[in-house]
Amino acid sequence: MVLGHLGVNVPDLAAAKAYYDQLMPALAYEQFLAAPDEFAYQPAEGKRGTYVFFYPSLEAAEYSRHRTGLQHLAFIMPTRTAVREVHKLVVSLGSTVLHEPQHFPQYGPSYFAVFWSDLFGFMLEAVCHHDRE
Repeated sequence: MVLGHLGVNVPDLAAAKAYYDQLMPALAYEQFLAAPDEFAYQPAEGKRGTYVFFYPSLEAAEYSRHRTGLQHLAFIMPTRTAVREVHKLVVSLGSTVLHEPQHFPQYGPSYFAVFWSDLFGFMLEAVCHHDRE
């Protein structure tokens, strides 16, 4: 079974949309819907996968991936080159890079990923599970 969708609350919906509209195409996602009170992306080109919805936070709170709740989101990339391209993009968007693109042998023999934080501190990851460039 495939996970249907994830919902993420953000403190500034307009800022989140501006950021994710630039990021999600690099992660092979396209816009699914855009409304005043939510926006969402779906896997591009009709591929199966998890949709990602964004909603405005109704309660102010500082996010921490170290507390109970969302720890991070990982997006599977087809190649290591694609991971490196996402890294370049997130740097250009002003994101905080937590781990540069690299091999993480503790997660598997071919695990190659980059980790970063979005505007609100959510940790995101682009990962390739293959040795292919």
